[in-house]
Amino acid sequence: MTVDRSTEYLLSLLQELRKLPRETEWVEFKHNNDNPEEIGEYLSALANAAALTGKVHAYLVWGVTDDTHDVIGTTFNPAKAKVGNEELESWLLRHLNPKINFRFYPLQVDEQQVVLLEIGAAFRHPVQFKNTEFIRVGSYKKKLKDFPEKERELWRVFDQIPFERGVAVEHVAGDEALRLLDYPAYFDLLELPIPDGRAAILYALKEDGLLSSCPAGKWNITNLGALLFAKKLDEFPRLKRKAVRVIHYKGKGRVHTLREHVGNKGYAGDFEGLISLIMTLVPANEVIEQALRKTLPMFPELAVRELVANALIHQNFFVTGAGPTVEIFADRIEITNPGEPLVDTQRFVDSPPKSRNEALASLLRRFRICEERGSGIDKVISQVELFQLPAPIFEAPTGFTRAVLFAHQSLTKMSKADRVRACYFHACLKWVMRDYLTNASLRARFGVVEKNKAAVSRYIREAIEAGMIKPVDETAARKMMMYVPYWA
Repeated sequence: MTVDRSTEYLLSLLQELRKLPRETEWVEFKHNNDNPEEIGEYLSALANAAALTGKVHAYLVWGVTDDTHDVIGTTFNPAKAKVGNEELESWLLRHLNPKINFRFYPLQVDEQQVVLLEIGAAFRHPVQFKNTEFIRVGSYKKKLKDFPEKERELWRVFDQIPFERGVAVEHVAGDEALRLLDYPAYFDLLELPIPDGRAAILYALKEDGLLSSCPAGKWNITNLGALLFAKKLDEFPRLKRKAVRVIHYKGKGRVHTLREHVGNKGYAGDFEGLISLIMTLVPANEVIEQALRKTLPMFPELAVRELVANALIHQNFFVTGAGPTVEIFADRIEITNPGEPLVDTQRFVDSPPKSRNEALASLLRRFRICEERGSGIDKVISQVELFQLPAPIFEAPTGFTRAVLFAHQSLTKMSKADRVRACYFHACLKWVMRDYLTNASLRARFGVVEKNKAAVSRYIREAIEAGMIKPVDETAARKMMMYVPYWA
């Protein structure tokens, strides 16, 4: 998508479109045709054609002839157009799947009214209008299913272009690109001095995929660049819904909201501020260590950092209208991101990570915002055990991934499910350390003295009966028994 367009830019864009020798697959000219069904079909056809031809946007223009491209004006007024009692724009959006970005721009050209509709290119899968996919073939609008070769080519395009390489804003001058991005934060995170001169700065950002060059010395800001270093995500309409939301609730439910914060900066540039905000809102506990009372946050900061970073890295950016969310309750913190996990939630500790967004993950690791590959969830479990908290929950509600950290709870108040989960994750952590769960190691994890080891043996039996752990050698002496996760 684009930043808000100035009148000067729009007039210049219209002039360039009028210079085209004829209608192309990604541009259509109309006079007064304001039929909502036709407009909806063109939205689908032009969005799909833009993706197929490698364009960031497609355009539908009213008030310009389709042969000579002369400005003749139009009576079409999208702001006043309705379908029944529903505004045209809302009606169109409701019938599009997925919900792509588009925007009407009214213009005055030589005292004539012109309307420019800018349409974002399709991404991930073809755009449908009323459950039908359309495509442009030359200057004609057709149903995509009637052109299987174009459909196959379109799917190949979607498979080859990761979200990070997509364009968030196109064709801007170098100064404008640097105005939109917090480039000092980029060099600060890499612990490098800012290069001398604008050209050197732009080159460095291009080398890391934050910018890409385009003809006539202009620049495109990639989705990767905007997501990580936008000064204001609001200036990137397609990405503003990807901002992190932090919601602090009163009590254990979602009835009463104490505070809601929606981030408006890039993930990398504002990560420390985000974690600071979360830890400020997290309740504190008083604990006694060696006769000294001290106040600690309810959740270990390192665990929160890792889970927030994971939510940023592993989210599915193609899920529209959703972004990472951190919800803070009196007894837990829930961190949710759009997109179901690529590995089984039970295997988060030991499985090699699979990321949808490898370029994003790579840069966040270089910035030391997240741990090295494969060690993040290990750190979370280790911190949970160090603080003797209930084991976390990793779950996958339809279309999302959620991690839940729980406040401290005495062992006697933990449910059987809590104990089984704690045993399982303790066995997983030991396994990745090339060690084994034992009665002694589980006593240390739960903070149980040796004289109560019989109770811990009962907890181990519960985990075995639940099928979450298994003995290494069933014939070993009772004191020598060792256990591993069920999959080991």
